[in-house]
Amino acid sequence: QVQLVESGGGLVQPGGSLRLSCAASGRTFSVYTMGWFRQAPGKEREFVAAVPWSGDNTYYADSVKGRFTISRDNTKKMVYLQMMNLKPEETAVYFCAASGNARPVFTSQYHVWGQGTQVTVSS
Repeated sequence: QVQLVESGGGLVQPGGSLRLSCAASGRTFSVYTMGWFRQAPGKEREFVAAVPWSGDNTYYADSVKGRFTISRDNTKKMVYLQMMNLKPEETAVYFCAASGNARPVFTSQYHVWGQGTQVTVSS
């Protein structure tokens, strides 16, 4: 089995920044891409960003381009999401997920999920 654990969430003022971390453990040999999603209360889960374990490509939702950066550390099996200039409407639970697909942007393409970490953007 593969296990994913997110950390780094918390309360931040509008315009502030946070860095989320995702630690992968267990049998990760079948994982090709790691992604970040978010879900606000009463809303559907939304794709945020993704990065393969190999290659230099990264993928972002249009709403976060230029403000969020996804990165990885293959040796440590860690994935990060640096979030800058956060907006109140981006308050949500942020999830780390693993996929066997090369370029997954849909929730159905991810088969392993972390427990989520709460990000609250408020003054």
